[in-house]
Amino acid sequence: MTQIKNYMEEIVFSLMKEVLADINVCSCEKCKMDIAAIALNDLPPKYIVSDKGELYSKVNSLKQQFEVDVISAVTKAAVMVKRNPRHD
Repeated sequence: MTQIKNYMEEIVFSLMKEVLADINVCSCEKCKMDIAAIALNDLPPKYIVSDKGELYSKVNSLKQQFEVDVISAVTKAAVMVKRNPRHD
């Protein structure tokens, strides 16, 4: 099945775990989703049309191009969420 996908989402989620391991920030689902949303709003969307199996290989090949920007955006978002967490 062909689908359209913002592969920046895949890159953010694939790098978020290692970035958050270096920052002492809450890792509950709500905080992680807030961090991802803030980071994605700071990054340009990169849409691709792909068959499901192709998506993984395209994301990996393009990940290196945006890795520095994504790490920076996730770090900035994590600091914001750490200062103002929305969880109970």
